[in-house]
Amino acid sequence: MIDTHCHIDLYPNPERLLRELDLQGITVISMTNLPSHFKMGLPYFKSLKKIRLALGMHPLYAENHFREFPDFLELIDNTSYIGEVGLDFSREGISTKDIQIESFRMILKSLEGRKKIFSIHSRKAEREVLSNLIEFKVQAAIFHWYSGPINLINEIANAGFYFSINTAMLKSVSGQSKVSKIPKNKILTETDGPFIEYNGKPAKPSDVKEIIIQLSKVWDCTYSEANKTVSNNYRTLLGCLK
Repeated sequence: MIDTHCHIDLYPNPERLLRELDLQGITVISMTNLPSHFKMGLPYFKSLKKIRLALGMHPLYAENHFREFPDFLELIDNTSYIGEVGLDFSREGISTKDIQIESFRMILKSLEGRKKIFSIHSRKAEREVLSNLIEFKVQAAIFHWYSGPINLINEIANAGFYFSINTAMLKSVSGQSKVSKIPKNKILTETDGPFIEYNGKPAKPSDVKEIIIQLSKVWDCTYSEANKTVSNNYRTLLGCLK
């Protein structure tokens, strides 16, 4: 099982969860919202085989970005994963739009030419995010919890980027329809835990199994076939780091 986007540091007991995931052998990319959070968490991840910590600058934390940017630059070489980064032009984030854009471009500029995998936040800003990724020649990016227009999906996929799917995206018929429009070879799985609940509790990476079940229904295939597709997609993505 592969969870390409969750926030282990935001669970009630992150250390215990890390031990559980390590024993279960689940592959996880754990996001951070700011470089200071990454710095605090990194020592707990260094010895783990399949669990990686991503260096993030969440757009909804934009007011902290310029103060934390020197730490971002200092920490770049500690990980191959960048996230959660991006833009948020929803009602919640629109007041810091200009700061977000400047910060996101600084992030992309600082990583230009480096082999990194990005997990991207793009709510209400999908086209601007895509144009920036292309401008700065980003090779590997995952659009986390994509909620943008259907007619942009092929542009994102044709640029070589991926989409990570969670249970919230598959709850409704309209959500399943949108997911069905995404090329199979560009789909990965995520829980976005603990922000998403599953069975009345914060979703954990082990709940990726339910996403695979739902994808198998959307794709009209077996669980094994759906799981193999996602696993192959992830291996292809990792090839960008070589």
